[in-house]
Amino acid sequence: MSEAANPENGEPEIPDLMSARVDRFAELCAIFGSNNIKFKALTPSPLPPADFIEIESIDWGRAAALARKKNWHWAGVWAEDRGSDLTVNACLQNHGTYLILRTYLTPEQASLPSQAPYYWAADRPERHIRDLFGIRFEDHPDPRRWTRHQAWDENVHPLRRDFPAAGSNTQETLPDRDYPFLKAQGASIYEIPVGPVHAGIIEPGHFRFQAIGETVLHLEERLGYVHKGIEKIAEGRDPTRLARLAGRVSGDTTVGHAWAACMAMERAAGIEIPLRAAYLRGVLAERERIINHLWDLGALCNDVGFAFGYYQFGRLRELWLRENQAHFGHRLLMDRIIPGGVAVDVTADAAQSMGNSIATLREELNELLTILDANSSLEDRFLGTGVLSSELAAALGALGFVGRASGQDFDVRRDAPYSPYDRLKVDVPTENQGDVASRFWVRYKELRASLRLLGELLDGMPEGDLAAPWRIPAEGAEGFAAIEGWRGEILCYVRFGAHDTIRRYWPRDPSVINWPALEKLMLGNIVPDFPVCNKSVNGSYSGHDL
Repeated sequence: MSEAANPENGEPEIPDLMSARVDRFAELCAIFGSNNIKFKALTPSPLPPADFIEIESIDWGRAAALARKKNWHWAGVWAEDRGSDLTVNACLQNHGTYLILRTYLTPEQASLPSQAPYYWAADRPERHIRDLFGIRFEDHPDPRRWTRHQAWDENVHPLRRDFPAAGSNTQETLPDRDYPFLKAQGASIYEIPVGPVHAGIIEPGHFRFQAIGETVLHLEERLGYVHKGIEKIAEGRDPTRLARLAGRVSGDTTVGHAWAACMAMERAAGIEIPLRAAYLRGVLAERERIINHLWDLGALCNDVGFAFGYYQFGRLRELWLRENQAHFGHRLLMDRIIPGGVAVDVTADAAQSMGNSIATLREELNELLTILDANSSLEDRFLGTGVLSSELAAALGALGFVGRASGQDFDVRRDAPYSPYDRLKVDVPTENQGDVASRFWVRYKELRASLRLLGELLDGMPEGDLAAPWRIPAEGAEGFAAIEGWRGEILCYVRFGAHDTIRRYWPRDPSVINWPALEKLMLGNIVPDFPVCNKSVNGSYSGHDL
């Protein structure tokens, strides 16, 4: 939680976030009521800390329109087949206040007004639900199928209860070659298909350009090639096995997704983890953030031919990965977060070693900063390239370093704080130019801020247990969590079935929100700048393609 100096006594002043949260929620309820939307606000909320409202399906679109006018951000949507009915949930966020809207449908009349006309971010997630649940979204602006549309017949819905996790199609899936991309016509306009298979080791994604000369007129993405059935194979798992699965939603965000899943399960079970466990989770999360930012900074240098920066940032990242292996038993920190706490501890010697590494990395970054600032080739390729305006970033709901490079300063650690960040001052660096240079420097500043947080977490590590005993949740218990991953806000919802098993698991990676930003910021740029623009956003294919 951020702190401000109190001029009277010099003590940190903690903002009254709870009062602000109640005021925003009450304001939205008043707006719904004054516009004849029938709703029921459940008190206490079944999904704390999020507020919770049930509304009629007919008002689904109108509720989004009213929330949009009051500057609520659209954060995600998920559905569930509960047998007798289908539930659909939408998550909205306003300065750290989370609100879950829920409505109910019958399987025979699975239709809802779309929220996509009011929120761009709702476009692809609603199409995902339509493909996998068979729920139609009326007035949706894009009727094309989205998730593995060649794998199943249009009348087959893999996330319905009666569909087996192993699938039913014994034939090889047809190539994804007939997707109806937007066609541009006119003199000198031509198309450039890129992907889905790329050079190197990046995951598959298809990018279709329309261009005149080198200038990009339109870019359209086609994702979904690494759809893994995460939501389906989560069903029936116990909490430990779900935590392991969550850590593999996106391999570079294993800490972030595992933390979100465990927090959601812990809230469903009514468990509060030990403070030492929370601090250790913070250590793991900040190390994940630092390592990924180092890699991205090097990769951005590489994409404009500055090999020295690529080598140096890559070298620093490798040193920290080796330290992960030495102190935590895994380079990428997989399976270190478990339901109820953590599976690893930090000894005094390990804390001292990590403290030395923090000091060394600071010194190296200071030297690199001088070299980077003096390099004209970086300036030529980064400045003014791939601009995402503040207005467009706000409309898209851009998250993490993508949003913060365009003036959006939301950070869950500060604005909806959870342990241990509710005890720390979280700096949220921003830039306003919205170009590749801004996304580069926001990463650099976040890296420095994380080094400070990591030092404070290690210095202030409390004594205590590593995990709380697990308590089996009641059948039907639900949990919701929001945490700040290195790419931005990660959301998670879980619902338990009988005998401590998972009935529904929904993770939302920030890449789901940020991928559309790449399409917008490429407009008017030249085709050769696509690699550096793409890397400056660095959306996770796997995190998107559940």
